[in-house]
Amino acid sequence: MTPRLPVLFILLTIVIEAMGIGLILPVMPALLQQVQGADLSQAAIWGGVLASSYAMMQFLFSPTIGNLSDRFGRRPVLLLSMAVIFVDYIVMAMAQTLWLLLVGRIIAGIAAATMSTATAFMADISPPEKKAANFGLVSAAFGLGFVLGPAMGGLLAEWGPRAPFWAAAILSGLNLLFGLLVLPETLRKKRAFDFARANPLGGLKAVTALPGLGAILLVWFFYQVANWVYPAVWAYFTQSAFGWGERMVGVSLAVYGISMIVVQGVLIRWIIPKLGERRTLQWFLPYNVVILACVAFVPHGWMMLVLTPFSAVGALVQPAIQGLASRVAADDAQGELQGVLASITAIAAIVSPLLMTRLFNIATDGDAHFPGAPFLAASVLMVVAFLAFRRQARA
Repeated sequence: MTPRLPVLFILLTIVIEAMGIGLILPVMPALLQQVQGADLSQAAIWGGVLASSYAMMQFLFSPTIGNLSDRFGRRPVLLLSMAVIFVDYIVMAMAQTLWLLLVGRIIAGIAAATMSTATAFMADISPPEKKAANFGLVSAAFGLGFVLGPAMGGLLAEWGPRAPFWAAAILSGLNLLFGLLVLPETLRKKRAFDFARANPLGGLKAVTALPGLGAILLVWFFYQVANWVYPAVWAYFTQSAFGWGERMVGVSLAVYGISMIVVQGVLIRWIIPKLGERRTLQWFLPYNVVILACVAFVPHGWMMLVLTPFSAVGALVQPAIQGLASRVAADDAQGELQGVLASITAIAAIVSPLLMTRLFNIATDGDAHFPGAPFLAASVLMVVAFLAFRRQARA
């Protein structure tokens, strides 16, 4: 076994977990309209509910799983997560009611909480000066999942909205077998499990006690709320604004995912070392403000496709924030830190789909027709993230 095989398993795990988000985006409007008999505007509301339930489970379980990985190790937690994901895809493939879809999203949210453990694995094997770059590999794997997930969802939608989930279940099962064969334990110093730090509020209190980290987490929160507008309303927005079907939605998301791979796997290794984490945030938070405003008002579908790769460049913000936060936390608390970051992301993912789908519903219901309204709101939230960063930088 070469050292690269465990890293390959980690990246494949992140790819498959990302596929769980990207896979359902092209087919979710049709699936919800099929199950509920609702129109597109109402289907968006239910899509927000399902997305928020997924995020709620991440919020509740991410610190617990992060602390469990600090206590028992990365290997058992990651393998159990992949087994749960395998079962979840089967449940989603068989869902015939909204409530079973909801159960599937809840199971997926619990399993996806292990994203923090996968990131902690990368922290275990990375020297301080390379952590941001390796976190970029994690983001690149997530971007690859966004390529494969929507592409698979869009293509397999021709066999029905449930066909993509069966394919994902097969991939999850194969990756579980791969992990059983190659994944070692990387945690060198285990610590006792502390329930007071293993719940969302306890873990947040523990890590925000570190000087300077509280303000960084505030920037992370507003950035995530704004950035979640893409998975929350993209399929509904593009169908309403440009008349795109499942295949075209899948193509557009695949373009975004490919762009993410280039940004997180290549550009990050040049830009962040050259600028540093702080200057990266100083430049690319305002960049995101402009891009989101452009998306809100773009008049034609072909223009949206041209703009999509430029949207992906703004994702440089995420590993820059992670790199700053990881430098502050101790080596034996990396799992806890990543769990808290995942929990804050989950809070944003609870709030954002409900907010953005409701804005979409208001802006497209009846005589009103401004499907870009959620992206305009996201641009304003990105301004708030930038102001929070400027305040932290001055302090």
